Amino acid sequence: MLKLTHFRLCPHSRSVRLVLGELQLEAELVEERPWEWRAQFLALNPAGSLPVLERRPGGLVLCGAYAISEFLADEVTRHPIDGRSVPLFPGTNEDRAEVRRLVDWFHVKCHAEVTSELAVERINPALEAKSGRPPSVETLRAVRSNLRYHLSYIDYLADSRRWLAGEELSFADFAAAAHISVADYLGEVPWDEHASAKTWYARLKSRRSFRPLLADRLPGLPPPLAYTDLDF
Repeated sequence: MLKLTHFRLCPHSRSVRLVLGELQLEAELVEERPWEWRAQFLALNPAGSLPVLERRPGGLVLCGAYAISEFLADEVTRHPIDGRSVPLFPGTNEDRAEVRRLVDWFHVKCHAEVTSELAVERINPALEAKSGRPPSVETLRAVRSNLRYHLSYIDYLADSRRWLAGEELSFADFAAAAHISVADYLGEVPWDEHASAKTWYARLKSRRSFRPLLADRLPGLPPPLAYTDLDF
């Protein structure tokens, strides 16, 4: 039995949820607000970050999207439906290096420049009703500029490759889609300006593994109607 401690709009958590969905691995989902720094959660992961995957019985605890994705790639070598290679780190050593480079691009660079700032300015205040703090206009302006930069990079990759890292679907696609999906939930993605990124995202959005993400809702912060529309 797997247990995933996550937050529904945490992009790192979302990337792992996509992987679990792709591999059809059932997991109990337990939501955590990491900014609350609960002692019980810190005992599970002293870094205080998400996601955390536990396997019971046995006591295995994996912290972070990197460790979880690499572990699952080694643990599940064939797709449970068609027997093909698991869509995480496919191909040659060079291919896998490119996947890891792009995972790092989105989980580190895009997170720092876009999704972590959106969390601070829009998600956390919405969940903390007593804060009363309006979003910073200057910060959001910078975030939107950064988001366009990352979407332009996805445009470039999607124009030159079948998937972001190459010819095969990989964890790079799931990592990128996880971050874009958070921005999309908040209505921040200017899709009309990025046709190639939109086509790539629509392919991922139509996959069965994406359905749980499209069902996510935060109290007091509903997504736009197009968030669940497969023909957005």
